[in-house]
Amino acid sequence: MLELIKAGGWVMLPILLLAVLAMAIVLERFWSLRRKEVLPPGLGEEVKEWARGHQLDPKHIEVLRRNSPLGELLAAALDMRYRPREMIKERVEDVGRHVVHDMERFMNTLGTIASVSPLLGLLGTVFGMIVMFLDILKTGVGDVNQLAGGIGQALVSTAAGLCVAIPAVMFYRYFRGRIAEYVVVMEKQAMSLLDAIDEGVIPSSKPTARSKRGEG
Repeated sequence: MLELIKAGGWVMLPILLLAVLAMAIVLERFWSLRRKEVLPPGLGEEVKEWARGHQLDPKHIEVLRRNSPLGELLAAALDMRYRPREMIKERVEDVGRHVVHDMERFMNTLGTIASVSPLLGLLGTVFGMIVMFLDILKTGVGDVNQLAGGIGQALVSTAAGLCVAIPAVMFYRYFRGRIAEYVVVMEKQAMSLLDAIDEGVIPSSKPTARSKRGEG
C-alpha cells in the first residue's frame, strides 16, 4: 500500500487528506442526523398536552426550542400563536430555512470532495505521463515492461481519486435524501400544530386580566 501511495506522486497527499476529511464528515453527519435527535418521537403530541395543561409559558417554549430541530420549529409556531395563521406560517417557514441550513452543514464540503478528488487523481496521472514521456525523449523507449510499469504507476492517482469520490458521492446523496425526508415530517408536524391552534386545542388569544382573576 505504501508503495502505491509513493507511486502516485505528490498528488496522493491531498487525496489522502480529502479522504480523511470526507470520513470525518460522514461520521459527524451520521451522529447529528439520527432520527431521534432530529424528530423526537411523540414530541408533537407532547406539545399539545402542554397546551391542554396551560404550560405554554416562556420557560417551556425555550426548553422545546433547545430540544431538537423539530422542537425549534414548533417553538417558532408557539411564539406566534396569538397572531393570524398566515403570520405563524411565515414565521415557521423562516425558521425552517435556518433549521434545514443547520442540518445541511458540511454537505457542500462533502460534495466538493466528491467533485475534486477524481480531478486531482487525473492531474496526478497527467503529470506522471508527462514525466514518463520526457524520459522516453531522453533515453528512448527502452524496456517495454518498464514502460508499462510506468503507465501503471501514473494511473495510481486516478484510482485513488475515484476511491475517494465514489463513497463521497454515495453518502452525499444519502444524507440529502435523509434531510429531505426529515423536512417533510417536520412540515407535517408544523401544519398539525397550526391546525391545533385554529381548532382551539392550543390557545390562540392572549388571556385578559379579567380571565386571569377568574382563574385565580
